[in-house]
Amino acid sequence: MNKIVFVSGDFNILHPGHLRLLKFAKESGDYLKVGVNSDKIGLSQGILQDIRLESIKATSYVDEAFILEESVVEYIQKNKPDIVVKGKEFAGKFNPELKIIKEYGGKLLFSSGEIGFSSMDLLKQEFFTSNYKVDHNSSFLNRHKFKLKDLKSIVEKFSNLNVLVIGDTIVDEYITCEALGMSQEDPTIVVSPLAKNKFIGGAAIVAGHAATLGANVKFFSVVGDDENQEYVQNGLEELGIETFLYTDTTRPTTLKQRFRASSKTLLRVNHLKQHTIGLDIENKLLDDLKSEMADIDLVIFSDFSYGVLSRNLIDELTDLGMKKSILMAADSQSSSQVGDISKFKNMTLVTPTEREIRLSLNDFESGLVVLSDKLSQASNAKYIFTTLGAEGMMIYNTPKERLLTDNITALGNIIKDVSGAGDSLLTCSAMALSVGADIWQAAYLGSLASAIQVSRVGNVPIKKDEILKEFE
Repeated sequence: MNKIVFVSGDFNILHPGHLRLLKFAKESGDYLKVGVNSDKIGLSQGILQDIRLESIKATSYVDEAFILEESVVEYIQKNKPDIVVKGKEFAGKFNPELKIIKEYGGKLLFSSGEIGFSSMDLLKQEFFTSNYKVDHNSSFLNRHKFKLKDLKSIVEKFSNLNVLVIGDTIVDEYITCEALGMSQEDPTIVVSPLAKNKFIGGAAIVAGHAATLGANVKFFSVVGDDENQEYVQNGLEELGIETFLYTDTTRPTTLKQRFRASSKTLLRVNHLKQHTIGLDIENKLLDDLKSEMADIDLVIFSDFSYGVLSRNLIDELTDLGMKKSILMAADSQSSSQVGDISKFKNMTLVTPTEREIRLSLNDFESGLVVLSDKLSQASNAKYIFTTLGAEGMMIYNTPKERLLTDNITALGNIIKDVSGAGDSLLTCSAMALSVGADIWQAAYLGSLASAIQVSRVGNVPIKKDEILKEFE
């Protein structure tokens, strides 16, 4: 049963002292109600009750706020909240409500909040606002003879696509902390957690991007028998994605926790198992995939080397895709794990990092063009977009008549979180190629999606309108 916490006051000008008090109150129970004294009973100092109520309702700690038309004692006597919180200045004074609270078994607490205060509202802005600015590359546009407005019709065609995404599901959890300082016993950073935010990640966010960019999406993956499975299922269904999740009781749904303070990631903890899925699950996956391939225009392999994409499954699905002339794209990530992008054969597009190519080929000396050429020969990839972080991306083209490469600089200049950059690039570029864009247009659109993605914290699916806005 939820513990109800009650706070009341005038709240004329909402200041850090109020927010500390509300934070303490919220952490003392499960559901925080705030009574804002009406103009009749409070000391409003000329600030109308509706304005004072609005500022309280906008505060993230508060679950419910209302105008208090009666005395605090009368309200408490009628509603019997489990906990009543007042400011520290009332401790040691006469509190008329205390007798009533004791009679029904409630508690009266006093607090001014912690000294090291961090506003939850500012934290929410970090996660859920994206004030990005794109630096469009006019020289690239001129070299390849197209304009921004030419890209609009390409993006509009995304809604005609049927996309199938398969790969490793990840749940990303961001734990935002307040830095308290250095431990006096040993050289350890001490933090206090303030908030948790979960996001769908891995191959699941690739499916999410495809859906919010306008495509009809089918998603195949393997998850654990746990609460994160339900979180993923619900999140994908809310995006309108047809979801095929297979439960493997021998592994948890992969969870990556990032502990952040002052907009920086201090530590990442991965909860996962990386063994290959069993043959029973693989065979069920293949059977269902074959029955769902009839109208698919694009297959995206999103590989994190956590066991879903076995070589047999990749080869079987690739052969089927080639027989049906379906465009295929792939990414095989190597960050804390080691992937192998060369295991994806006959892809129209692959989007590795430079490190991922070098690991795949065991080549740590060759230049970028030579690396791309070697990867193309090893995997028969048609287009290779090598992502280079702040340096942008190298584009490798393999037409029969000539070899042509180019580089596109990073288009975003506000960088908050780079973790989802590759997923948005892969999705948008592959979709662009599927609707008839050339390699240069596809590369530009992928870079644009990536610029938008890195401007916010956490994996939030790119919306079609966010892309179209750049062409106005």
